[in-house]
Amino acid sequence: MPSSVEELVELLDLEAIEDNLFRGRQPVTMMQRVFGGQVLAQALVAAIRTTDDRLACHSLHSYFLRPGDTQVPIVYDVEALRDGRSFGTRRVVARQHGRAIFYLTANFQVPEEGLEHQDRMPDVPSPEDCWPAVERGRAQANQDWLREWSALDVRPIADSRGGGTLSGNDHPARSQWWIRASGQLPDDPINQLAAFTYASDMTLLPATLVPHGLYIESPGMQAASLDHSIWFHRPFRADEWWLYDQVSPSASGGRGLALARVFSQDGLLVASVAQEGLIRVHPQD
Repeated sequence: MPSSVEELVELLDLEAIEDNLFRGRQPVTMMQRVFGGQVLAQALVAAIRTTDDRLACHSLHSYFLRPGDTQVPIVYDVEALRDGRSFGTRRVVARQHGRAIFYLTANFQVPEEGLEHQDRMPDVPSPEDCWPAVERGRAQANQDWLREWSALDVRPIADSRGGGTLSGNDHPARSQWWIRASGQLPDDPINQLAAFTYASDMTLLPATLVPHGLYIESPGMQAASLDHSIWFHRPFRADEWWLYDQVSPSASGGRGLALARVFSQDGLLVASVAQEGLIRVHPQD
């Protein structure tokens, strides 16, 4: 995975092969399959590259079909479904070894003024009062974390595990994080949007495990993203702090659903995210 912001920007800069056809590179990684946030972000970049500059992405919906191979590039094939006066739609299929591994549909809109309202941002400690995950990795001599995730500054705030500060009957599975890129990104909105999309897949699935005392790395745990949706409400920067306020309203049938509100540090609700993932627990000897 990219170990710096510069490597992350390079990872999200696709090669144009032909009209509406792009190739995404792979980072050096110890992971057994492609990180979901990577294919999400690369597919979004491919879609954006085929739209008019007047349009901004306001939503995306995607399905993970097969695990991605970390040893070969990913090819992104973009289909223009609609080009209207106000809206445009793109469908992207990501392929490896001649097979589809991922589908994304993204909708775009010419920015306009309209009615405004939003949820209030929760009261949380500031990022400066939260211990960075990378520092936890150093303290625990976790070289895998340092190698794979240093491009992001990720700071856990609290969760409802074990009767913590977020415990309650309404939301038994809740988790909050401060996240940003670990350095300054280019001002280009594509870089900001793609970097956020990349990071949005990091902590959602773990939120579904909070009330069960489990982690993605727990023995016998099989976890994988199945689908992922984002609604972009207002412009923001991924290299400035954003609050990831996550709730898992349900887990059943070996699947967990996570919903998240994304707030900028000054209290704007800038995005909403939803993901369902596989959380299958295998019996241990």
